[in-house]
Amino acid sequence: MTVAGAVPVVASWAEPQGIKARGTLVVVPGRGEHAGVYERFGRRVAADGYRVWAVSDPTVEEARARSQIRALLESVPSDEPGETGPPPRVLVGSDTGALFAAALAAEGTAGIDALVLAGLPTADARSTAAWDDELVLRTSCPTHRGRLDGDDAVRRGALAGAVPGEWLDRARAAAITVPVLGLHGAADGVSPLDTVRAWYADLPQGELVSIAGGVHDALNDQTHRTAAATAVLFLERLRLGEGPIARVEDLG
Repeated sequence: MTVAGAVPVVASWAEPQGIKARGTLVVVPGRGEHAGVYERFGRRVAADGYRVWAVSDPTVEEARARSQIRALLESVPSDEPGETGPPPRVLVGSDTGALFAAALAAEGTAGIDALVLAGLPTADARSTAAWDDELVLRTSCPTHRGRLDGDDAVRRGALAGAVPGEWLDRARAAAITVPVLGLHGAADGVSPLDTVRAWYADLPQGELVSIAGGVHDALNDQTHRTAAATAVLFLERLRLGEGPIARVEDLG
């Protein structure tokens, strides 16, 4: 992982040496998180040939996150590891990071070829629980809980913060013209699955995948391998510009 600063403001994970990058992902963290929180997701997707970046939490400083994203989307593609990768360029967001990514796409921000949205929040998506209970709401993965609990840069209680109303207003599903993959825990106690269905239904090009038993952070939950694999399948379809690549044949 390449980082900038003691607490990662921007982090990156490169595709394997000798492999030409198949696309670029820019990950936008949710409330209380930072770029390094998505190391496991970044490493897994990078291993499949994608160049992955993660930026800072836009709820802390929106202008900084916006500037970081714009720089990664608009830079000249490079084959050098650690540099901005080639298209397709996909914004990946979790929690309020997903909402911020959706708002950028709805505004027509240049360079966005698709979105992957995990745990998209609605207006009431917040927690008033103590830290130990917030960890349970965030992830069912004991490894990731341990990482969050031992990370002084993770802001405890951040899920109690309000979802930015301006982002909710700007993130109009009908205005998003790029393909969208939604990943949402079926047991999400912060942003219940039923509350986001209507938003996804308004997308011109969208699909919503629910993760059985999953909670709020679909990318770092106990089923993180399934979430990453689903995202990679979406990316491969996006690259080829085709329908499903593989299908289960009817043997009856």
